[in-house]
Amino acid sequence: MSASGHAGYFLPSAAALALLLSLTSRTLAAEPVDIELVLAVDVSLSMSPDELEIQRHGYSAALTHDSVLKAIADGAYGKIAVTYVEWAGATWQQVVVPWTVIASRADAERVAAQLSAHPPGSARRTSISGALQFGSDLFAESGFQGVKRVIDISGDGPNNQGAPVNFIRDQVVRQGITINGLPLMTRGGFSGAYDVNNLDRYYSDCVIGGPGAFMIPVNDWTQFPEAIRRKLVLELAGPASPQWAEEADHPPVVLVQDIQVADCQVGEKMWRDRSWMFDAR
Repeated sequence: MSASGHAGYFLPSAAALALLLSLTSRTLAAEPVDIELVLAVDVSLSMSPDELEIQRHGYSAALTHDSVLKAIADGAYGKIAVTYVEWAGATWQQVVVPWTVIASRADAERVAAQLSAHPPGSARRTSISGALQFGSDLFAESGFQGVKRVIDISGDGPNNQGAPVNFIRDQVVRQGITINGLPLMTRGGFSGAYDVNNLDRYYSDCVIGGPGAFMIPVNDWTQFPEAIRRKLVLELAGPASPQWAEEADHPPVVLVQDIQVADCQVGEKMWRDRSWMFDAR
């Protein structure tokens, strides 16, 4: 067959391939949502089984709360995408709820059912930096296109394993991702050994970041469900919403600080200096 014959043979195939790729691209186009939200929850050994259950129940109650559902409905698209991740050490992260759309109460109740289907796990050490890296990678596989991308991270102690948390925080923020925090100053579980004073300040200076980043400290487990609800409303409603103004008027909501004051390596230093302490966090 001549060279021209070969060319004529391949042209239709090339055109068909181009059409197929075009159709596939449109089919796989990311679904628009108001926010892609990673809920990253600390399950290190510093927490007791009861406290782990309080966390699960708190998120379930918040996601199905009327004010949270209203904040979702009031968005431009009226829906969000959420995934729930539990984390501990640098290599210990588990996706409990994969990326899921919440656009109605029924959607939220399905997520709540997933959270109660199996008991939470637990593991050694505390790597906030590992959780942030893992959470940021999840956006690439979400299948959604959010107006905002947020990692909502809670924890009861400083980073003591993995990369320095402020370095990873800065890397994640440069990707256009906002990090909000929920420091748990509850002194529970294997309490005392690796606690730091002013964990809220540590979160403000070393963990949270990005446009409009904030945190809500929790000083007692009885505050946890309400703190989660308020935090979700603030993340979903947006500063122009009356809901946002109403929630932000009730302290404590702490915005990200411009000047670092806390020692972002305090957890690593405590770990290096340990002697008799339990190998928990």
